[in-house]
Amino acid sequence: VAERPALFVAAPYGSLGDALPVLAASRVEAISLDLVRGSLPTGLDAQTAGSLATKTLVGGVVDGHNIWRGDLEAAFGSLTELLSLSPDVAVSTSTSLLHVPHDVEDEPELDARLKSWLAFADQKVAQIAILARGLVDGHESIQDDLTAATASLADRASAPGVRVDAVRAREAALTEADFRRGAYEDRLAAQDAALGLPFLPTTTIGSFPQTGDIRRSRAQLVKGLITEAEYLARMQAEIKRVVDLQEEIGIDVIVHGEPERNDMVQYFAENLDGFAVTQNGWVQSYGSRCTRPSILWGDVSRPKPITVDWSTYTQSLTEKPVKGMLTGPVTILAWSFVRDDQPLGETARQVALALRDEIEDLESAGIRVVQVDEPALRELLPLKRSAQEEYLDWSVGSFRLATAGVRDETQIHTHLCYSEFGVVIDAIRNLDADVTSIEAARSRMEVVHDIQTSGFEHGIGPGVYDIHSPRVPSVAEVTELLETALSAIPGRQLWVNPDCGLKTRGYDETVASLRNILEATRAVRERVSIDA
Repeated sequence: VAERPALFVAAPYGSLGDALPVLAASRVEAISLDLVRGSLPTGLDAQTAGSLATKTLVGGVVDGHNIWRGDLEAAFGSLTELLSLSPDVAVSTSTSLLHVPHDVEDEPELDARLKSWLAFADQKVAQIAILARGLVDGHESIQDDLTAATASLADRASAPGVRVDAVRAREAALTEADFRRGAYEDRLAAQDAALGLPFLPTTTIGSFPQTGDIRRSRAQLVKGLITEAEYLARMQAEIKRVVDLQEEIGIDVIVHGEPERNDMVQYFAENLDGFAVTQNGWVQSYGSRCTRPSILWGDVSRPKPITVDWSTYTQSLTEKPVKGMLTGPVTILAWSFVRDDQPLGETARQVALALRDEIEDLESAGIRVVQVDEPALRELLPLKRSAQEEYLDWSVGSFRLATAGVRDETQIHTHLCYSEFGVVIDAIRNLDADVTSIEAARSRMEVVHDIQTSGFEHGIGPGVYDIHSPRVPSVAEVTELLETALSAIPGRQLWVNPDCGLKTRGYDETVASLRNILEATRAVRERVSIDA
């Protein structure tokens, strides 16, 4: 096309690798390179180097994926090196700015020192302008800005809480035994004796509908309109309602419904040292849904128990086993803005140790089942296969570190909503959870074939109720899904549960769906042998 517009190809989320020579040989006029997660191209052949020299190269040197102020001196150095590949260099972020909040100045409640280390979207645009001015007018023209950014990095590195000796000493003292539980067969026997669950045990994933009354109570507490005692009484009343409902329906392993939790990550961030939360730091999650990621800025530890009182209160209401509910270390990292001054694996281990303390306290308080949710296990998997093994090593390791401190008779569950089971089946097996629940209803149990062919031997709960829709599954539909699952999975392994938590559903559809699940389960129990 003779008069087509100029073409600009952006390549975020890492280096182009082998695709760079292909793109260089194409007729595009501009190429954007992610120089935050990726690196400057080296070892180019003469043809690729010659082609790049004719194009505009856009240096993605400002981190568009995280909120830290960053090293502007290093960023300017990368741009200078990029000039050796092309005389026409522009400045940009490494990714779209949809990943970060709008303006750090909209956070008046944030600690002033922490705030000085941050750059939200508006601040990142300002950084781009600074670096672009430096390319035009020279290094000296932006020296004050570069010096200020370097001073901010130094202040951050030396601030109390960023490095905590006790946390690092505990991490350094870890041994292989801290990541390992007893043999699964021994655990299974101990749990069967301790829990006494029926064939095809039933449970839910954790959350129950968050009603308007629950949200109003939380808002009133934050605004000081009700006392802590009033809030506690309201939440306990909601928990009792949820427990009574599960008892009446016939669910085997009880949850408390999580009425006290605003968000499955933020709730823990508010109760762990090393985290901060924003008031207005909203970013797009998907579609029209937004989320407010927490900020993980320092070494992580747990100053006091977080969920123990809620779980023990719940257990006091029922003779059935109550399932403690925690968010796993990988998901806490995936759905937060995480410090960029140390490897993710190191941060994950710190979070895991805090969760390990919580799990052990739950066990000591008489909670016999604990679920550690990891819906983001697949989400953080690197795009490049060469980086996947390292990621899976530390992500699986952090889960095992969190959960390996309990006795054999304490049953560890995990939940993998949003995950593609088949892609990371080996990693899921290596988590060594006693029971894994997964999203399966929407795919009509396609996932059970991955489970069957993989030889997965631990407990598995493929979801039989698609909670992403208000539609109530019929008894016949749930029965069909259970029979499909039983055709591929031994009955002694199978659990019955919804796809995911029920937080976004209404009570009417939730109750109707759970009743149908239990009716279908009872019917299948009567027809199928436990040895199937």
